[in-house]
Amino acid sequence: MTVLDRRLNAVRPDLADERLRGRVEARRFAAGRPAAVAVPVADIKAAPAPEAGVDSQLLLGDAVAVFDEKDGWAWVQAARDAYVGYVRADALAAPAAAPTHVVVAPRSFVYSRDDLKSPRVEALSMGSGVAVSGHAESRGTRYALLASGGAMIAAHLRPAGGHAADYVAVAETLEHTPYLWGGTSGFGLDCSGLVQLAMRMAGRNAPRDTDMQERAFAPVDPAAGLKRGDLVFWKGHVAVMLDAENVIHANGHTMLVSRERLAGAIGRIEPLYGRPTSYRRP
Repeated sequence: MTVLDRRLNAVRPDLADERLRGRVEARRFAAGRPAAVAVPVADIKAAPAPEAGVDSQLLLGDAVAVFDEKDGWAWVQAARDAYVGYVRADALAAPAAAPTHVVVAPRSFVYSRDDLKSPRVEALSMGSGVAVSGHAESRGTRYALLASGGAMIAAHLRPAGGHAADYVAVAETLEHTPYLWGGTSGFGLDCSGLVQLAMRMAGRNAPRDTDMQERAFAPVDPAAGLKRGDLVFWKGHVAVMLDAENVIHANGHTMLVSRERLAGAIGRIEPLYGRPTSYRRP
């Protein structure tokens, strides 16, 4: 039988995705039940346990397929990037109407009503999907009224289906976001999470992890000159070129999304993880 990447294929000894029948061995096969993320951020874990580390994250409105649910945990596969893992079952709900708008600010609040002085209901990350049922204006500020209740600053949203022209410009708006292993949201990002979220906002569905991203994009010869948007890969790390000499990346050195000169990053990282493994152009 084929050996598949379990990060991208729902397969366990006892259960596997029906679409993998004939390609993998499992005691039972099942079709995934559609669901959607109903909380601002849902952690994806490799095991159904609170103490398990975070591998990735899902955002409000993200679609998933649920293959199993037990003891408060759901085993899912994300529709957007095919990532597989365990999330809290109470973070999911039956699919509702498709989101009409997407959050474009790094972080934004949902207020109880169309008034910035009203109580804050929750905070949402860039990339979150919401259903807008109308608009209102209060003291010169325009609000989007949500079908689920509450209101958001209209300027922090864009219609679903639109996208940014430059993914690097999106990454720049996330500068100073805290580093978070497994993070893919405006509240915390790891290196590949920054690339994925920025590209997502530019209409590109980038793979989740650095090794996947490195395989997905075409190599480029740095001797021919690097340009804005090129990616620099190390073992387990990726940075985005801002121009021919500078990068932006979520990194464990500053524990932030931060800028630095590429030459400085190479010199700092080399004693720990070696030199870059490749340069890629999305």
